[in-house]
Amino acid sequence: MPVRIEKNKNITTAYLSGEIDHHSSVYIREQIDSAINTVSPRELCLDFMQVSFMDSSGIGLVMGRYKLMHAIGGRLRVRGVNKSTMKVMKLAGLDLLAKIDCKGDEV
Repeated sequence: MPVRIEKNKNITTAYLSGEIDHHSSVYIREQIDSAINTVSPRELCLDFMQVSFMDSSGIGLVMGRYKLMHAIGGRLRVRGVNKSTMKVMKLAGLDLLAKIDCKGDEV
């Protein structure tokens, strides 16, 4: 399963795993959006610790969840990103939208 979600009133955490590409991103997006719509958390945390690969679909996934959280007055946090994925996220400007922590950084 490419995503496991823990939700509570304040923070919803999506633990992503494997490859995030155009095949898996639709399912992941649907699962995360369903959790957000159920709980309306103040913060969504996307945990990338177990992600082995991400293409542009992953950028779209993060941007879309940012927009959804912004629309409900919440914030987005991304953690556990490896260094190569961090470079891609910064090039896409995601670091301007959300707090992004690399693997090994304190969370």
